[in-house]
Order: sequence, then C-alpha cells, then structure tokens
Amino acid sequence: MAMMVWLLSLFIFSISVSDGANVTYDHRSLLIDGHRKLIISAAIHYPRSVPGMWPGLVQTAKDGGVDAIETYVFWNGHEPSPGQYYFGGRYDLLKFAKIVQNAGLYLILRIGPFVAAEWNFGGVPVWLHYVNGTVFRTDNKPFKYHMQKFTTYIVNMMKQEKLFASQGGPIILAQIENEYGFYQGAYGEKGTSYAMWAAKMAVSQNIGVPWIMCQQNDAPDPVINTCNSFYCDSFVPNSPNKPKMWTENWPGWFKTFGARDPHRPAEDVAFSVARFFQKGGSLQNYYMYHGGTNFGRTSGGPFITTSYDYDAPIDEYGLARLPKWGHLKELHSAIKLCEHVVVNGDSASISLGPLQEADIYTDSLGSCAAFISNADDKKDKLVKFRNTTYHLPAWSVSILPDCKNVIHNTAKVQSQTSIVQMVPENLHILSNSKPEAPQWEVFIEKTGIWGEADFVKRGFVDHINTTKDTTDYLWYTTSLNISKNEEFLKKGSQPMMLVESAGHAVHVFVNHELQASGSGNGSKSSFKLKFPISLKEGENKIALLSMTVGLQNAGAYYEWVGAGPTSVIIESLGHGPLNLSTNAWTYKIGLQGESLGIYKAGGSYNSNWMVVSETPKHQPLTWYKALVDAPYGQEPVGLDMLHMGKGLAWLNGEEIGRYWPIKSSRHSACVKECDYRGKFFPDKCFTGCGEPTQRWYHVPRSWFKPSGNVLVIFEEKGGDPTKIKFSRRKITGVCAMVSESYSLSQLKEGQGEKDHTNNSIETVHLRCPENMRISDVKFASFGTPTGTCGSYQIGECHDPLSLSVVAKICLQKNECVIELTRQNFGKTTCSSSPRKLAVEVSCADK
Repeated sequence: MAMMVWLLSLFIFSISVSDGANVTYDHRSLLIDGHRKLIISAAIHYPRSVPGMWPGLVQTAKDGGVDAIETYVFWNGHEPSPGQYYFGGRYDLLKFAKIVQNAGLYLILRIGPFVAAEWNFGGVPVWLHYVNGTVFRTDNKPFKYHMQKFTTYIVNMMKQEKLFASQGGPIILAQIENEYGFYQGAYGEKGTSYAMWAAKMAVSQNIGVPWIMCQQNDAPDPVINTCNSFYCDSFVPNSPNKPKMWTENWPGWFKTFGARDPHRPAEDVAFSVARFFQKGGSLQNYYMYHGGTNFGRTSGGPFITTSYDYDAPIDEYGLARLPKWGHLKELHSAIKLCEHVVVNGDSASISLGPLQEADIYTDSLGSCAAFISNADDKKDKLVKFRNTTYHLPAWSVSILPDCKNVIHNTAKVQSQTSIVQMVPENLHILSNSKPEAPQWEVFIEKTGIWGEADFVKRGFVDHINTTKDTTDYLWYTTSLNISKNEEFLKKGSQPMMLVESAGHAVHVFVNHELQASGSGNGSKSSFKLKFPISLKEGENKIALLSMTVGLQNAGAYYEWVGAGPTSVIIESLGHGPLNLSTNAWTYKIGLQGESLGIYKAGGSYNSNWMVVSETPKHQPLTWYKALVDAPYGQEPVGLDMLHMGKGLAWLNGEEIGRYWPIKSSRHSACVKECDYRGKFFPDKCFTGCGEPTQRWYHVPRSWFKPSGNVLVIFEEKGGDPTKIKFSRRKITGVCAMVSESYSLSQLKEGQGEKDHTNNSIETVHLRCPENMRISDVKFASFGTPTGTCGSYQIGECHDPLSLSVVAKICLQKNECVIELTRQNFGKTTCSSSPRKLAVEVSCADK
C-alpha cells in the first residue's frame, strides 16, 4: 500500500520555480511552460573530446537542426578514488553544460551512474568492486550507498549552478540507471527491487524536471521508460500517460580492434527518425551524434578501439560527416515544420497499400501535416493520397507539412558528400629553418621483473584483481631447467608452448626474446596460443606480459569477468607435456617506464632516456621520445601508426591512447556500396576487409604547442618509429548525386504534371569549406551515371555538355547551385527512370 501511495502522489509531476521553466509531460510529449515540444537531441560525450572542441561540436549540432545535447555522466572519471572528485580538463562537466546553455540548447543529463557506453567498466569506478560485499547493479547495500552518494553529488552540483530547467538552466531531463531491463532478470527479485529503489531514489532528489529510465519496461510513475534501438517506431510506453521517447538511435556502430568498419547509411537513419515521429514519437536522441575518441585507457568492451567515431553525423575529429549530417539537417527542418500540429493535433492512420501508409495530423485551426511511408525494402511505389499521386522510393518516408507538398523524402539524399583525406606530414623539428627527421631517444623496458618483485605465488592470479586496472600490464615470470639429455636438443627441433588465457592479450618471452603474441577479439576475450619456442640447456626464463584492452562494460555480473593466463604447457619434450601452470610464478605490476613517469610532461625524467645514433626498429618493449613541431595549418590531426605494432602514445603528457593497427580478415565480407533498404543491423554494411582497424589516432590541436612538443610512444611488439607521421584531416573535394523528382516514363504512363504538384525542381548544392574554392570539376554527368563519390562513371545515357555546364556555374566559387532543368541539361533524350546528375569537384585554398 505504501508503494501505491508513493506512486499516486508522484503521478502528477509538475514543479514550478520562479525564474525557471516548468517542465512536465503528458501522453504526447514534454511540456515546457505548458507548451508541448517535439525534441531532436544529439549525444556528445564531453570526455570523448576536449574543451577546446566543445563549442564547435555544440554549434555544429545546433546548425544540424537539433534542440538538445545529451550526455552521460562518467562516474569513474569524476571519482577516481573514494570521495576524491575531479571535474577538470575533459571532465569539466559544468563547463560543458554551460556551453550547451550558451548555445541556446537543452541538455539531457544521463547520470546513470552506470553508463555501459563501450566505456571502461561501464563507467563504474574499479575501486568499488573491491569494497567488501559489493555486487553491482542489484539490491546490494554497498553499491546502492555509493551510487546514491555520487548521484546526489552530481545533482547538488547542478543545483548549485542553477542548471536544471526549473532553475532557469538547460537540463530538461535526467536519467537514472541505464538499459537495466536487459539484465534485470539475471538478478531475480533483487533486480526488480533495485530498479524500483533507483527510480524512487532519483525522484527524491527533487530536481524539478522528469526522470527517465531507458529499456526499463517496469519504470514506475512518474519515471518515463524509453526505447534504445535502431528503430523505435513501434515502441509503446508502459503507461498511456507517458510520452513516446527514443533515447538512443544508433546512426552507426562502434569498432573493435581486429574487426571491420561498420557503417549505417544516411537514408536508413533518416527513415528510422521519420517513422518514429510519424508514429507519435516526441523526443529522439542520436547515440552518437559525435562519438569522439576514447583517449588514454578509457575504452571498455574489451577491445573497443581508441576511435569512437561511430559513423556519426559529426566525425571523430569534429567535422560534419556529409552527406549524413546534411541529410539529417534537412530531415530535422522538415519535421520541425510539422511540430505544432503533430504534438497538439489529432492523428489518423490510413493504409495506402500492403506496406504503405499515411499518418495525418490535424488540429481545429485547419493545420494539417502528413507522413507517407513505404516500408517495402525492394520496390518503389506510386500511391494516391488526397487525389494526388506520390512517388515513394523503397524504404522511405515522405514528409508533407501541409498534407500536399513533399518537402523531404528520406531516401532522396540532396546533401553533398565530402571527400575527406588524411594528408600525411612527416614528423619534424626545425634546425636552422630546415626540416630534419626527429631525433628519437629511447628507453628499453626490461623483460620480466624490474625492480623488486611484487609477490611470488604458485599458480596464476587474475590479472584484473591484481592490477585493479591501475595499468594495462602485468608480468608473470617463472623459470625452467632443461637437461642436456633432452631429445629436442640433440635433434635440433623446437618444443611447442600452449598458452591459454582468459584475456585479453599476451606477449610471450623466452630468455628475453619475444616468441609469440596472442589475443582474443571483440566477441570473446579468452584465447589459446600454440607456437614453437627456443629453449636452451640449463635455466630458461619464461616471461608472460599479460595485457588488458579495456575492461568489461556491460552484462549481468560483468564486474566479475577476469583476465590473464590460465594455463601454460610445453609439449614435444621427451618425457611428455610439462605443465608450468602450478609453478611458482613471480609477479610485477606495470612497466618500469610507467613507474618512472617517463611519458609525463616536464623535464624531470630526461635522465632516463638515451640518445642513440640509429633509431632501433622492430624491437619489442621499447619507449621512444621525440620533440616535434605542430603540424601545419588548423585542420584536425591524426597520428599515423600504420608501421607500429601495439602500445600507448602521449603528446606533452596527454594520453592519446592505445594504438593497435591490427588488420581485419581479408576473407571477411565487405561491401562496396551499402543498400540502405531494409532493416539495419551492425553486420550489414562493413568496409575495411584486410585493412587496419585503426590506423590514425586523434591528437587534438589544443594539445600542441607551437614547437617542442614531446611525443612519447611505448611499443610492445616492435615497429618502425621513423615511419610515424602526423596527418591532417582535410576536405579535398565534394560530390553530389541527385535524381529528378519523377521520371519521363511515369509521365508517359499517364501521370500528368498536375498529379505531381508536390515535386519541385531538384538542385545540386556544392560547397567547399570556408576559405576554399572549387578549383576543378573532376566529373559531371546528367543521365544515368553510376558509382559513388570518388568513382562515378558515365552511364548509357549522358548529356555531353554536363561538364561544361557545371564548370560554368561552379568554378572558382566557394559554393554553387545547379538546377536540373531542360535549360541546363537539354542534350539528352533518354527516358531512363530516373535521370540523375552526378558531380565531383575539387576544393583548393583560396
């Protein structure tokens, strides 16, 4: 009964504070000061970029037509040790929130504080796992105590700075927990009681704006349950009094080391958004709108790459990804024209075919908006709506803000495509104004135990429980005596070593020589490694360098997942297999270079480095340091590590992160062009087969000084540091391919132009970046061109004057608009369906 009283007392959720906004909700949408709002939100995670990028990222999102910025709050970054808080640098949450506020946007704060997010340990501090009796994310007293303490700390910080909308700030929603419904059943009754406790605890914070719980079908009133998926048009809230919200629309997917590169087409993302609003949605958030970078050791997974680009509308480096950003901008504009009638009017749905339907919104003032969809994933359709014929491409939604004229179709990409290249630039220092190769200094990491051993134990210890994630590295060492009578010595053969590990990766050394390396992958951490080893008569030193590549970030009881070697056996000895697993093993946590802090900014560690006459190459366990100048220009910068093996990198003491240019299998399936039609899934549209998963590593411009930048690399396996380069991410050209609104063949079938009043003259809009000009027209064809940007080809139908028409309109301009009219393109008589204009131009500095 007490629970029922609590639920009923909280159901009417409306708090009004002077000088603040009254944020409530009803069955249709959020209400801000009594006005229903249709909200398009963009996820930008503040620690995955740097403060110098935040204003530009937020502005680019605003220019893309969003109303709100969404972010998680990253507990392990803010409370690195119990009761010790940090909100500086990339973790300056208040600064980020105020940048959003100053941009005139709302903020959605997903406190969690568990976040998953492919982030190390799901955002929960590792130290919490070692508080006695703690079990994460269940009805567990220690976990709830620390979770509530941190949540309250964040809420009070926001209140103190008056950042909730009820105080005049930008925060209109807050989230507690995160996707708990996926795992709640594994915890039984304690899972259910924990979810109810979390909701009640959140509401008791009295923040003056609603709370949400994503993927939580039993979220109690007044907490709103929301959807996370590639598609949420069919989602229904758990109460008729709650609005339909989509907290995570995934416009791409994350990458894992050793895997292919996933992509989601812009047309399908737009289709999912339009369908959501067509079917009564009121708030949609892109996860991610800007993915950013997992700097340092922040990526989880394990095996999540340092890049968290996510194929998002704003790329990892902060550049608008075209055409995705532009296509979604046009979509947002079209949806916003429908906002008032959609959230305030009455709705009706009518069938226009087996997979075609129209949803119409009307109000008492006569306003009307319609969404007409074609869910057929193969065939275009002609449909009749209100006595007008409309052409619907397969898997698309047309938006009619006046129920007559189509101003946007999700399958028709009008936005240009940017040609983005990583322009290489050699690392260099200046000596008498002449560029020279950098002088590398080195520090050789000792194989095995350096300094005093941490402890000796018979058998293997768990890697994570030993390091407590203070480092990626843990040494396991033992010794093996080989008799001179061993058969393999007489025959000149090599024994075999079999290593089994719970993850994530290992390098095996025998007598200080690297013998083999092994690792798991994105779907499985454990692995087996079998290889020949070189043993000598007498004592042999066996050293395993075990490595983590980001801790588990989600799953039931995920905090108990371990890592490290579990078995070491030597085979092909004369007396049978030799199991070293029960040997006495000596352990050392971390690397000597880490302990000495040789990667840090400043000069106190210089005595540890050696100047060498020739840079050592392909040598494992080697630290490299060079003083380098900042790359030319203002473009974003990536560190090209193609010729290195695996390790860590820093610039001026800032953590660039883990590098590992491991290649994906060339035998895997990849696509040249992704078919947007039909439901998307992460494995649908891969590229990069046989190529490095990640070659370039983002180095923010704000980390550079004009000269004398300290670049430090720790190489585990061996590489060639002389081939390391900086690369500038630069837009070197733009493309566009636009189809006519309808084809001549449709007109011949009797569909007169009066039936197509919803269509207007199509245009191609090309624009180079600011301070650049269109310097060359590389391709232009009106007719039936084929291919994609960078590889267009002339088809069977082609207007021979296409190139000259485009050149006349566009050359030497920053931007130009080309209309698909008979006046511009009248030298072709083909009636192909439909005709297109494809253009590629080069951009050069003015």
